[in-house]
Amino acid sequence: MDTSVLLAVALDEPEKASLVELTQGAALFAPEILPYEIGNALSALCKRGRLSPDEARKAWRICAGIPVQLIPVDIQRSLELAATHRIYAYDAFFLQCALRQGSPLLTLDRQMARIARSEGIALLR
Repeated sequence: MDTSVLLAVALDEPEKASLVELTQGAALFAPEILPYEIGNALSALCKRGRLSPDEARKAWRICAGIPVQLIPVDIQRSLELAATHRIYAYDAFFLQCALRQGSPLLTLDRQMARIARSEGIALLR
């Protein structure tokens, strides 16, 4: 799963109920950079005035309470994916994690989904 999924749940976005149902009882994996990605996204939302610091702290607590196994990523392979698809390495880390685990990717990001399909990664919907 990628950061968009956790943020949708933590911020009570419209997709929350379906995401919770979809992942009920599932083993969840993400690259080890996930906590930093969440922190960066929450700080960006604060910077833009979309969240207060208290709301960001609450969202972090929710995200931190979701059991996700953090997986080391192959930086070299991630850089290759990033170059091939002209994306940031941070996005490639999530793709590489799904490839490494041989598991489907859960994302709300359309570009990420498109690239995942092109790499033969199944999508969890």
